[in-house]
Amino acid sequence: MGQAWGFGRYGGPEVQEFFDRPDPVPGRGEVLIRVDIAGVNPLDHMLRSGLVDGLDGGRPFPRVLGMEAAGTVLALGEDVDGLEVGDAVFGFAFTGAGTYAETTVLSAPNTARIPQGLSATVAATLPVAGTTAVDVLDQLGLPAGATVLVNGVGGGVGLAVARLAIGRELRVIGAGSTAKREHAEAIGVRFIDYTAEDVVAAARELVPDGFDGIVDLVGGTSLRTVAPLARDPRQVIAVGDMSVPDLGGRFVERRLDRENLERSARLALDGVLGPVITAVHPLSDAPSALATVENGHAAGKVVVKVA
Repeated sequence: MGQAWGFGRYGGPEVQEFFDRPDPVPGRGEVLIRVDIAGVNPLDHMLRSGLVDGLDGGRPFPRVLGMEAAGTVLALGEDVDGLEVGDAVFGFAFTGAGTYAETTVLSAPNTARIPQGLSATVAATLPVAGTTAVDVLDQLGLPAGATVLVNGVGGGVGLAVARLAIGRELRVIGAGSTAKREHAEAIGVRFIDYTAEDVVAAARELVPDGFDGIVDLVGGTSLRTVAPLARDPRQVIAVGDMSVPDLGGRFVERRLDRENLERSARLALDGVLGPVITAVHPLSDAPSALATVENGHAAGKVVVKVA
């Protein structure tokens, strides 16, 4: 038996609970891992609230929260290639088994070895934020010297996108709240504080001819406000708002396989995609970790240290 944190039914934070569960058994194409670090993401509270279907693996309540983790392989299910017991790995829990737990099962095709020299803490941030940054910027395909606006730059994904864009020699303008300024500017972003100034006016002053690309991490009205700033509407990429085609833009095309995880890890090792980790919580404080992300107050990446 091991401790886990999850939810007994769909709802808000009031349905969250700690409980003990037996080690899950890896099925075909799955690996059992001892969890060292779990990444915290907005997707976690969306799953708890019942807003996302198809990622629970058909598991009964109570369900464990969390979608990404780094740890050590304890056992292999059938038909697992490229991974061995004892490997340090990171990946996605598309099995529905969650990651805010002492042990969990990950989908082997969506799991990769952690390369030597990369910490488990950094690796645990890459499945969501790291691969999203790679996918978005590959989709935009901008040359060095181009300008990109990152709308919602202050969170884990936004800062990963900004850092990788700067590594590709793009000029990055980022919009976010006052609390996100310090971390954004520290990596070289020209910051626009949407709580203190008009984003559109400030952006047009900085880039009068329009942006070569826009990455939106906010959606809704904010997306519709900044989308016209793009020189070409097809170069507006949204990460969360699937209505972006109505504006002429595109939804991010995600690649969640081992190859993209390995690519993100190499970029992190090279210092091009290093995450901005602002908080490490013990498993006992997982409620505070998720509350920070759910309330929109997280600057950078928040993780839970389990082992």
